[in-house]
Amino acid sequence: MRTEERKTGRWRRTGAQTGPRFGMIAREGVPFVIAPLMAGAALIWLGMGLAGGVCLVLSGAMAFFFRDPERHPPREAGVIVAPADGKVVKVERGADGTVVSIFLSLFDVHINRAPIAGVVTDVSYRPGRFMIATRDEASEANEQNRLTIEGEGVRVVCKQIAGVVARRIVCWKRAGDRVERGERIGLIRFGSRTELVLPAAVEIEISVGARVRGGETVIGRLK
Repeated sequence: MRTEERKTGRWRRTGAQTGPRFGMIAREGVPFVIAPLMAGAALIWLGMGLAGGVCLVLSGAMAFFFRDPERHPPREAGVIVAPADGKVVKVERGADGTVVSIFLSLFDVHINRAPIAGVVTDVSYRPGRFMIATRDEASEANEQNRLTIEGEGVRVVCKQIAGVVARRIVCWKRAGDRVERGERIGLIRFGSRTELVLPAAVEIEISVGARVRGGETVIGRLK
């Protein structure tokens, strides 16, 4: 499949429909895995076992961070799934709907997934700050990418928000793309925050403190 790419600052999107992978590792993470692996092998060959071992451990840590496991979204109609793995740090109802914020630690899978099936009607990137992603201010102040998805009788906004460490937002979708519930739409490197803005017609089924799995955990359903 031919892949189209466009870069804007730290943001990159591609035409890949399922998210590029190398085995069970997101393609974006391959250089972070290969570089210390090769360095470790070279150092061990040169007799520098301790330094080489450190590099191999680092390579393993990068492979763990950029892992991209398969997920199995629920088939039930009218449900909205979590867009990412992590901990729910905010559920707030307002005039524009309900905001559900998920914080992704360094130990969580950092692949972002479509919360519903539908059509991506807008993708917009906005540069910003790099505050700690758990802070409420990060929702508006930090670098972020917004995807608007319409389908299944609902319009959902999914925000990929950079954190103090995560300074690279990757989006694999563009306006006009069709996505399935739970489909890979992008990732954020090294700790971040993902938010959903849901309309009032959605009944929220999770609360602050809950642990969720991207593409599988139901966070709401249409009333």
